[in-house]
Amino acid sequence: MAASSEQLPVVNKNKRHRKEKPWDTDDIDHWKIESFQPDDNKGGVFTEESSFATLFPKYREKYLRKVWSAVTKILDPHGIACTLDLVHGSMSVRTTRKTFDPYIILKARDIIKLLARGVAITQAQKVLQDDVACDIIKIGNLVRNKDRFVKRRQRIIGPDGSTLKAIELLTQCYVLVQGNTVSVMGPYKSLKEVRRIVLDCMKNIHPIYRIKELMIRRELAKDPKLATESWDRFLPKFRKQHLKTSEKTIKKNEKVAAKEEARKTAGLDASSPAKKEKPAKKVYTPFPPPQQPRKVDLQLESGEYFLKPHEREAREIQQRKQKQAEATLKRQAERAEVYIAPKEEAVPTVEEKRKRRHTEVDVDDGTARSKKKKKNVAAEDT
Repeated sequence: MAASSEQLPVVNKNKRHRKEKPWDTDDIDHWKIESFQPDDNKGGVFTEESSFATLFPKYREKYLRKVWSAVTKILDPHGIACTLDLVHGSMSVRTTRKTFDPYIILKARDIIKLLARGVAITQAQKVLQDDVACDIIKIGNLVRNKDRFVKRRQRIIGPDGSTLKAIELLTQCYVLVQGNTVSVMGPYKSLKEVRRIVLDCMKNIHPIYRIKELMIRRELAKDPKLATESWDRFLPKFRKQHLKTSEKTIKKNEKVAAKEEARKTAGLDASSPAKKEKPAKKVYTPFPPPQQPRKVDLQLESGEYFLKPHEREAREIQQRKQKQAEATLKRQAERAEVYIAPKEEAVPTVEEKRKRRHTEVDVDDGTARSKKKKKNVAAEDT
């Protein structure tokens, strides 16, 4: 009895009802997404029709008319009908009695959205794949200043599109920056990364920081030992440094000292530039300042108050024209300065050079003679 108990393996009570599954082998990919076939739709024809519509800009009309037959061919096998309305400038997709996949209408909606945002049809049709999704990021309202917005949007693209190419390679996504939106296509996980990079860039965080982080993550994922560990110690931490006023002053003084030292080593004058003179302090008086005249008072003094509206308008136009004429004259004078020839000194001739030499010799002889006379006079006095 004791021998039989020793031979029986110890079974965990939580797993005692589990049985071996000979059909479940290691070569089976449990995470693979199977494509939806007509046989998978057990419900049959849809009871309601679903439809989506989107507007497109005027400059896309020519391209859409050209490729609309291709769009129809792409959506027809899935049982989706599409229409292009050039009068109202819109595209629409809807389900038909042939539609068998309930989710394909959302994919068709994504296609017309991408086409409206400038994506080519050859690229947009990839959204119909199960492992590809799209995201349209709106960046128009994130920055108020127009110039700043253009600079930050250009920062996403980078010089010669290098930054955009790096983002696409690291995230395996297709990215298109167009107007006030950024269109992204790729896996679901990568869409999150691209959205984060784009929004951070519009918040004045350069994309290179996120790109560097993605590169490190990709290298760490190759090591199986780090699969169960935290990667925080490997990832770079970029933080803004908020310096105190005293620290800023110290840094400023260090820069000034370094500049002075550099000037000294170069043999230049190390004197610091003249500081602005502080205005003299006003004498304190307990009385308030005199009341300034109102706009109406000034108009009464100049007589403008009694003018009629058309006369006042004519006066304003005359003053404006006078200012414009003065500015024009000033601008013309500045432009004419370029064409004024500089004063050139004529090269002295041979005769002038001789005369100059003779005068210099005579002057020297005169000073020598005067010195001799003074010596002689001094000797006679003694």
